[in-house]
Amino acid sequence: MERLLTYAEAIREATWLEMERDPSVIVFGLGVDDHKAIFGTTKGLIDHFGPDRVSDTPLAEEAMTGVAVGAALAGMRPIHVHARFDYLLVAMNQLVNVAAKTRYMSAGALRVPIVVRATIGRSWGQGPTHSQGLHGLFMHVPGLKVAAPSSPHDAKGLLIESIRDDNPVIFVEHRMLHSQKGPVPEGDYTVPFGKARVLARGSDVTLVGISYMALECLRAQKALEPAGISAEVIDPVSLAPLDVDTIVESVGKTGRLIVVDTAWTSCGATAEILAQVAERLAGTRSVHVHRMGHAPVSCPTTQNLQNLFYPTPHQIAAQAYRLVRGGHEAWMPPAVEAPEIAAFRGPF
Repeated sequence: MERLLTYAEAIREATWLEMERDPSVIVFGLGVDDHKAIFGTTKGLIDHFGPDRVSDTPLAEEAMTGVAVGAALAGMRPIHVHARFDYLLVAMNQLVNVAAKTRYMSAGALRVPIVVRATIGRSWGQGPTHSQGLHGLFMHVPGLKVAAPSSPHDAKGLLIESIRDDNPVIFVEHRMLHSQKGPVPEGDYTVPFGKARVLARGSDVTLVGISYMALECLRAQKALEPAGISAEVIDPVSLAPLDVDTIVESVGKTGRLIVVDTAWTSCGATAEILAQVAERLAGTRSVHVHRMGHAPVSCPTTQNLQNLFYPTPHQIAAQAYRLVRGGHEAWMPPAVEAPEIAAFRGPF
């Protein structure tokens, strides 16, 4: 019988196992010892491993990221937890100019094995500076790895892989994923960087969903079935390194590609994926492409504006229909609910 865990429970289990296995793994961040424990992802860690290995931090992201880098250089493997991705902007110098470049500048003599966990995504009341998807900024930087798993299985396996990696890793978690349940094996396993996962097979259009958008693309795929459109759904799982081969193979079959991100499209992950696919398939076949993401304004706070700002399964399915049918037929997909959005009860 399959064992089901939530995404948050899978992250907690991965952290717990690695801390048991390797005494150099430490966890710190604002609120990791709070009773809500960052969506439950750090629950019980301080009681079991003690305050020497699990600790709260001041509201000083740049300084604490410097502590993480220094600890890593001294032989530790820090997991630095941020309640919101936006806070990484305060630590850009440490992440981009120090963590990402140290191994290269030392010719491999030094390493910075840190994992930076950060939460992105929609929910009530988060607003312009507490819900931004800025993972595309870090894809741009050599020396950083960027992980964005969408399932509990991949969250556990890829977090273990990230902790063991000798490079700095930005681990992206969408807050709407933390409550998602899925099968998770017991014990120790890893999920590799640079290997996408095909979530559904199809022949008419390829839907690539980044992070939480993988779930929304699966909902769009189901909505398209009654209209006779077969969509293939791909979760990149990791964004840097990026598995373009799997996406190119799919688009070579379908001839149509929609990339959906929980971020803005300009200069982001959607643009990078479309560009690489176009380069790889240039001269081999005609390809129709489209990208979807945040509306080109700051993230809104109110629910009614959020509903216009974020891509929905309804919109993804409608765009896929237009791409496949050439825009000649009017079609309105059925409404698709996202129960985790309605059930969300707080930011931590």
